[in-house]
Amino acid sequence: MARRFTVRVRSRGKVRKARFDDLRGALGELARGVAELADEASARPVGGSLMRRIDPVQQVVGRVELTGPGRLRAGVDVRGDGSSEAYTGRVRRELVEQRKRESAVDALRRVLR
Repeated sequence: MARRFTVRVRSRGKVRKARFDDLRGALGELARGVAELADEASARPVGGSLMRRIDPVQQVVGRVELTGPGRLRAGVDVRGDGSSEAYTGRVRRELVEQRKRESAVDALRRVLR
């Protein structure tokens, strides 16, 4: 049986890929990847004098992507300050709105089920 879901963790030019038969396992790996990237996030502000200042919250330090059947494309961007935001789509990304006390992974899980 072919593995239907793929999770890619992208950070600092490196890509780690895992394949899963079910969405539940893939979402578990996605959550682990986001937690790992958030723990490692420690970006510093760049620019300021001659160029626009880019704060850590504006920098994406890692991305966890989920692909699957039926053109499923979704993921979570992890920012330089450790915060994260979920999205669906690939070319036309749509931000997934987080509810109160809901993490980006929980919001993505809610939308995909």
